[in-house]
Amino acid sequence: MLIDFADPTAPERFEADICIIGGGPAGITLARQLAKRRRRILLLESGGLDHDPATSALGVGDNIGMTYYDLEDSRLRFFGGTTNIWGGRCARLDAIDFESRDWVSHSGWPIRPEELKDGYERAERDLQLGPDAEDPAPPPDGPQSLRLDPNRFAIGQWRFDTLKERFSGRRAGDVLHGQDVSVVIHATATLLQANADRQRLDQVEIRNSNGRQGKVAAKAYVLACGGIENARLLLASRNVAPQGVGNRHEQVGRFFMEHPHGRLGRIDTTQPYRLWNAFRMRFPRRGPPTAPVLLAAPTQQRERRMLNTALTLALRRNPAAGVPAGRRAYNALKTQLAPARRNRLLWHAYRGLRQMHNRHTRPFTTKLWAHLPSVQLNVMIRAEQAPNPQSRILLSDQCDRLGCPKANLDWRLGEQDKHTLRELAEALHDELSRLNLGIFKPEPWLYDSTPNWPIDPTVGNHPIGGYHHMGTTRMSQRPQDGVVDRNLAVHGYRNLYVLGSSVFPTSGWANPTLTILALAHRLADHLARILH
Repeated sequence: MLIDFADPTAPERFEADICIIGGGPAGITLARQLAKRRRRILLLESGGLDHDPATSALGVGDNIGMTYYDLEDSRLRFFGGTTNIWGGRCARLDAIDFESRDWVSHSGWPIRPEELKDGYERAERDLQLGPDAEDPAPPPDGPQSLRLDPNRFAIGQWRFDTLKERFSGRRAGDVLHGQDVSVVIHATATLLQANADRQRLDQVEIRNSNGRQGKVAAKAYVLACGGIENARLLLASRNVAPQGVGNRHEQVGRFFMEHPHGRLGRIDTTQPYRLWNAFRMRFPRRGPPTAPVLLAAPTQQRERRMLNTALTLALRRNPAAGVPAGRRAYNALKTQLAPARRNRLLWHAYRGLRQMHNRHTRPFTTKLWAHLPSVQLNVMIRAEQAPNPQSRILLSDQCDRLGCPKANLDWRLGEQDKHTLRELAEALHDELSRLNLGIFKPEPWLYDSTPNWPIDPTVGNHPIGGYHHMGTTRMSQRPQDGVVDRNLAVHGYRNLYVLGSSVFPTSGWANPTLTILALAHRLADHLARILH
């Protein structure tokens, strides 16, 4: 059932078995799975079924650390969330990402990778990716043809969800009109009301821009509103706990992580097309599009004390020539136009044309101009960021129009992030030389004395990072080390859970959405077991 809280006739009090705060892919997936188990679900969404500038403005905040995207634009605040303009990249985390690595401070998940296996398989079915066993055989001219030393480099792979706006209102009728799910739009959670002993939530207070106020009572509550908003709401709920709900050990908001992007360097080679072609996007007859990435092998990560960072190859004109016209057009569609449905259709059409080009003509056109003097083979970075407690979400002294303190981002990188890149550059140089494939020339900024990375618009469509907000309510075995336990329950609270990439203790190289959905399936199983 769909309820618009902006409607003056809508109720102001709600009851449910489980209240889910956030109508993105995490919240929608969790609601779907719990509804199958005949639990009464209330799903709160701050926005409506489409973009609204006034609601989007609730996400305004300041970047007080490293330069980052405008916070209002870094996530979408309406039903379906940022997957409404998602590129569809999916990959599982690697086994090493779950390990407690002695060379990576604050690493280690309290769950084993095998515990997410079932969740991953169900998430892959949700996204029509097919299980790993159905992946096509590697192409003969793919990365394997380069004969890289497996003790130095491993090959990862993205699979792409090609269905546009899979979690939008148009495609989620089972949730919007389901018998056991009530979706309340234009209802922003502004306070998590803890009981006096700070061991459970009694209710959630909601508001909207029309001045309406309401309350939700449930047996259990799940925050699923993203890496910034999950932390913001916990920190802002301080009428009973002065430091915020779940923040007894001052861990809420800490360890904000991204997947920083950049250019590692270039490869001078007589075989630019062969190297580029080995790592290009592929379109098999069966199954989703795929694209390989280059990773340091686990043995190399251990020996060189590196993070799990991904490298891709891009044949581009010299960056001194500036951003190409096509990429400028993309950036205009993505960042200068509001993400309302009409503008999203333009963006989807542009992406569709690019995919047709990548599928049908790009291999041939690239072969023609790969050897031009103005073209160089770049090595691009999609990095794992080391967990850093000083990289964090903080509350501002200013409030939004609903009276909730705004969230500020103090994003910080550290020395280990650059150390990883220098070691990658050296390992890549050695491997290319061993195979007589070329000479690697790293970017000078890798060796400067600051932890910061340059923002280079010629790097790609997302020059700063992947818009991946991770780590602000991290999983931990001990309450002193994080915010939620292995079952995603907030430490010390019997009925409050957090879902999303904010619970990731480490980020790995993989885009987070597939793991978010896997965790949603796992949490659904847990809640179904404990709630009767």
